[in-house]
Amino acid sequence: MKNFKPYFAVIFTSTQTQHTEGYAEMANKMETLAKQQEGYIGIDSAKNDVGITVSYWESLEAIKNWKANSEHLFAQQKGREQWYNWYNWYNVRICKVEREHEFKL
Repeated sequence: MKNFKPYFAVIFTSTQTQHTEGYAEMANKMETLAKQQEGYIGIDSAKNDVGITVSYWESLEAIKNWKANSEHLFAQQKGREQWYNWYNWYNVRICKVEREHEFKL
């Protein structure tokens, strides 16, 4: 592991309501927008009964700036109003990644 520099991961875990109209489009828009943000490194996502999206950032400041982005704020509000409710939920965790291992064929 040469020259590894720690970075941060934002883990967004969620379940959705039945009203998912517009969700995929908004998720794609947010991914495109995040890629344009300073400090963005990458993203992984998996969806089934529970959705998990992990975005990777160079610093806590970059995460703070992404959270405050006006279009991202709108997406968050829309999510709370339409895609998540008292029964369905989301959770955001921020972690520091100090090590990683990868296997490739």
